[in-house]
Amino acid sequence: MASYQEKLFNDSLSTLAKDLMEHLERCDLCPHQCGVNRFEGKVGFCRATADIEIASYGPHFGEESVLVGFGGSGTIFFTHCNMGCVFCQNYHISQLGEGRKVSIEELAGIMLTLQKMGCHNINLVTPTHYIPQIVSALVIAAKSGLRIPLVYNCGGYERKEIIALLDGIVDIYMPDFKYGDDEKALRYSKVPNYTKYAKEAVIEMQRQVGDLVVDDNGIALRGLIIRHLVMPNNVADSKKVLEFIAKEVSGKAYVNVMAQYYPTFKAHQFPEIARRITMGEYKEVLKFARQISPGFRFAE
Repeated sequence: MASYQEKLFNDSLSTLAKDLMEHLERCDLCPHQCGVNRFEGKVGFCRATADIEIASYGPHFGEESVLVGFGGSGTIFFTHCNMGCVFCQNYHISQLGEGRKVSIEELAGIMLTLQKMGCHNINLVTPTHYIPQIVSALVIAAKSGLRIPLVYNCGGYERKEIIALLDGIVDIYMPDFKYGDDEKALRYSKVPNYTKYAKEAVIEMQRQVGDLVVDDNGIALRGLIIRHLVMPNNVADSKKVLEFIAKEVSGKAYVNVMAQYYPTFKAHQFPEIARRITMGEYKEVLKFARQISPGFRFAE
């Protein structure tokens, strides 16, 4: 049984959905805390109004194997983002606003459709700026039989206070931990104080769901998955990130050290990241990860 079903039964899920919607009147969902009234069509950093916008949805077979299984991960790609990464591989969705509006009822229907298609989970991609609408849709979907785990797939720039409200709702947290240095985060992703917020959020996520738990088929049921993208010239300060995970999150964390960086969108404007990483750069980070915590489990 997914975590959110218990809250549905005692009606606390509906109450939370209503409370969260009030945050859109003076938006403080992420660390930017723009304070705009999104119900009036005002937009802050992420450029999202109170209307939900999605780019696509469907079974995804390119995610971590523990999410994909044999039926795929039921991904919903939300339009806009609370980070401004100059190298974003989905920039047409996150930065250029590609997508279409859907109602809360439609979003609930999409969740149920993904379950009917045999997906193992509902994978919310860049959900931060739509948390109130997502929880509202979850109420409707859960009442209609949604039961598969909920995956919170984010960039790591989160407010601990907001993540804490999702305790008992999200089954699997999958944050990026992009940087170990705030100056780099500001330069390449336009987010101030990234490490502070990412650290607080990841620690809270770990508190809620713990280390990753899988079923007999190796499919994720609950827990934390942390992604880290290796970047050229150690721009991401990868060793700092991995040391933090090992010492302050969990020595048994499920970590995906990713090698798929390539220069896209505006990356060519920054010579130090205007190339792919080398195999040597990737192997050095992976070797350090194994040394800093032999208990780490690595994504396939």
